[in-house]
Amino acid sequence: MSIVPVPRVAVIVVAAGSGQRLGAGGPKAFVGLDAHTILRHALRGVFGGPDAQVIVVAPDDRVGDAQTDAVEAAGEHRDLVRVVAGGATRQASVAAGLAAVWPDVEVVLVHDAARALAPASVFARVVAAVDGGQDAVVPVLPVVDTVKRVEGATVLTGVDRAGLAAAQTPQGFRRDVLETAYRVASAEHTDDAALVQAAGFPVFTVAGDERSFKITTPADLERARGLVAPIPPVVAALDARPMLPRVGVGTDVHAFGGDGALWLAGLEWPGEQGLQGHSDGDAVAHAVVDALLAAAGLGDIGTHFGTDHPEYAGAHAAAFLVRTRALLAEAGFAIGNVSVQVQANRPRFAARRAEAEAVLSAALGAPVSVSATTTDGLGFTGAGDGVAAFAVALVVPA
Repeated sequence: MSIVPVPRVAVIVVAAGSGQRLGAGGPKAFVGLDAHTILRHALRGVFGGPDAQVIVVAPDDRVGDAQTDAVEAAGEHRDLVRVVAGGATRQASVAAGLAAVWPDVEVVLVHDAARALAPASVFARVVAAVDGGQDAVVPVLPVVDTVKRVEGATVLTGVDRAGLAAAQTPQGFRRDVLETAYRVASAEHTDDAALVQAAGFPVFTVAGDERSFKITTPADLERARGLVAPIPPVVAALDARPMLPRVGVGTDVHAFGGDGALWLAGLEWPGEQGLQGHSDGDAVAHAVVDALLAAAGLGDIGTHFGTDHPEYAGAHAAAFLVRTRALLAEAGFAIGNVSVQVQANRPRFAARRAEAEAVLSAALGAPVSVSATTTDGLGFTGAGDGVAAFAVALVVPA
């Protein structure tokens, strides 16, 4: 029987984050991209890179799930895998992973599971740079957007982007360097390179990759899903005549009594009672989705976002609208405009109407107008039991 040599490289995969900004109702690493989780996809890049011990750091109550993902991704290399529980902060989680690194390991990489599509070639570049004599290495991409320094809604000044780079993971270190930096750390840092630099070690860069973007928001999740499993062409139930502009109508109703804050028209309404629903109960966004899908002949919201899609549990408006926009584009439609009316005693829309229209329009890439009314005390909305929304959408051939 051949003996598998002990790797001299270890990769710590940080998967212990709560994913609050993603709004998926659970830890980010365990949200599905397709049939597999974000963590499972991240491990593909890890196991495709140089031979390494792999330590997955998971939330304490998801260690078993992480073990299943890790063993399945590892295949015949499952003996190289260990899963440990994370800490209260990212730094504490990495420290827990570092404590599990085997004694013979010389190079340690730290990778965020949220960068699920980072290719194996980036792992190889980072390891090669550390082997070449660099203490600490970060993959980076040049900053291409114009950068402004702001205060609130006011632009203070422009920032010269010539000396700026966007940091990614995996970040690689000589083991003794990383252990020393963690031992002397006196503050929390946003990534391990910053912690190592604060300890007095130089940090160098290698080329990153566009696919290594971090999944943070619902829009990021949709981007990743599109890369992993592109939306298949949708056969709409339309006749063969030339496509003309089409109109759809959508309605949605939700009762008050949900957990957490009220989300409506893509906005959070502090101090208002939440709405019941599979997601966040945003009747306005859901009515808009139904109107758009109806106009394009693509079914309804239950077809694409129903309870058999657990990844949308707790999701907010942007996740639904971005996905709907993509479905329409695959079917050959562009969104012309949407008009939606809210019927409710509360919240009062007047002060935030423009804000709601801006949020919804940005998600759809098309103008959305919002109006609101009461029902003079009639019906369940008049009694203050819930919210109703009615939308009309125009779509045109793309």
